[in-house]
Amino acid sequence: MSQPVTFSLCVYCGSRHGQDERFTQAAVALGHEIGRQGWQLVYGGGNVGLMGEVANATLEAGGRVVGVIPERLMQREVGHRQLSELHVVHTMHERKKRMAEMAHAFLALPGGIGTFEELFEVWTWRHLGYHQQPIGLLNVAGFYDPLLAFMQRTQAAGFVDTEQQSMLTVGTDPVDMLHTLARMSEPPGQAGCYARI
Repeated sequence: MSQPVTFSLCVYCGSRHGQDERFTQAAVALGHEIGRQGWQLVYGGGNVGLMGEVANATLEAGGRVVGVIPERLMQREVGHRQLSELHVVHTMHERKKRMAEMAHAFLALPGGIGTFEELFEVWTWRHLGYHQQPIGLLNVAGFYDPLLAFMQRTQAAGFVDTEQQSMLTVGTDPVDMLHTLARMSEPPGQAGCYARI
């Protein structure tokens, strides 16, 4: 019989590796630490790019990995068939809801427009009170510096406030960020607030 999951992290990241090797190194380090702690990774189910790196590293270190991928992306993102669980769903909306329901916390690594969309959606849901789970941004090699500067610009322009900004925890070290989010997360069994979405 499997042990209950004490901490489940939903990770958003690129289906490409990007041009800086440090992006891949961060994904691997994060996955290894998730596995080493015996925790669970929830992610988009792909076997390519940073997605594949964090999943494979978690599995190699003995962690549990749950992927959720829409039918339409099974070929494009090369659905990972060696996971602990792989859920194939119909739509992106169903994918994101299913991932969120299994998460005690959320973390965005470097990625493209899909990663940005997932980050901002979960951040918006936190602002609207649909959940209280912590949200992290792993700013590897300054990748998110322009985004963070833009968010300061939106605050200065009066479109967001300090409270909204404070809902995002920013860090540069994957292992430190993982443990910070674990400390901040709701107790086991409290995830799943997203059922109201």
